[in-house]
Amino acid sequence: MEASKLNELYVKNGLTKDDVFKHKFYTIISRAGIDKIQANNNIVIDYELSHNSPDNKCIIIKATAQCGDKVIQTYGESSPANTSNAYPVAMAEKRAMSRAVLKLTGFYELGHFGEDEADDFKRK
Repeated sequence: MEASKLNELYVKNGLTKDDVFKHKFYTIISRAGIDKIQANNNIVIDYELSHNSPDNKCIIIKATAQCGDKVIQTYGESSPANTSNAYPVAMAEKRAMSRAVLKLTGFYELGHFGEDEADDFKRK
């Protein structure tokens, strides 16, 4: 059942082998794949800066996302402890977006994560 549901989600969202890759225990969806899923499902996301440390290095972004009648809230975070990216606000926003899109569309519950969610989720 899980495999057929995944296949249905891949086809519905126009995902190709270039949009998805395996990483240790998870399946990772690329930034381009996340963008396709958001566009195909008409997902609208509002962002709110929930926390910005005094040194501007630790950021938390709250995302409120809507797909039809379904609305969720989730967070993206960025700090020197979890990214080497020099743009912490942009990284926190990408993480919030990925989580919101994947949660709304059912990918998250099937073990799929966005490549921006962790530095070690990048394709080798």
